[in-house]
Amino acid sequence: MLPADDVLVAGLRSGDEATFARLLDSWSASMLRLARSFVSTDASAEDVVQDTWLAVIRGVAGFQGNSSLRTWVYRILVNTAKKRGVREQRTVPWSDAGPTVDPERFRGPGDDYPGHWRDFPEPWVLDGEFRQVVGRALGELPTRQRIVVTLRDVEGHSAEEVCALLEISTANQRVLLHRGRAFVRARIEEYYR
Repeated sequence: MLPADDVLVAGLRSGDEATFARLLDSWSASMLRLARSFVSTDASAEDVVQDTWLAVIRGVAGFQGNSSLRTWVYRILVNTAKKRGVREQRTVPWSDAGPTVDPERFRGPGDDYPGHWRDFPEPWVLDGEFRQVVGRALGELPTRQRIVVTLRDVEGHSAEEVCALLEISTANQRVLLHRGRAFVRARIEEYYR
């Protein structure tokens, strides 16, 4: 049995981890089932639930009590799931898509560095303006791609570490990383054209 809404809200607002953990344990399973009805995969539903909890943490200060806390949380969940479901319907499955980046942009098998980019960035890429462009591009990525690219390319974690941290397969990590990197590179090229 959970405490009254005012106690739960006060706990969440004060950052009480025990209160958050109780809500997570009590509601996440049903939230996952509900999210699954809007999206195409279990993994996507898990992302929706995670995004919902993040929105709850960020928005609890603005909770006005016009409805129960549970109703408010579930409204966030439904809105998040609907948006993701619509986005998934517009997405081409990855197995049907061609290469994300033109293969000619990579070094060939006879090169000293096969598979690496042919062209290096210009020297100006390390300035603050470039970091802002990359930061904005990362912010536009879907959550899972942003997390994988950040862990691998910003924080320097290995592929194995990322797979363990996020509990994803090696193949899934590779796809997320490849798509994320391709998107960021395209945004950089777009900016400097």
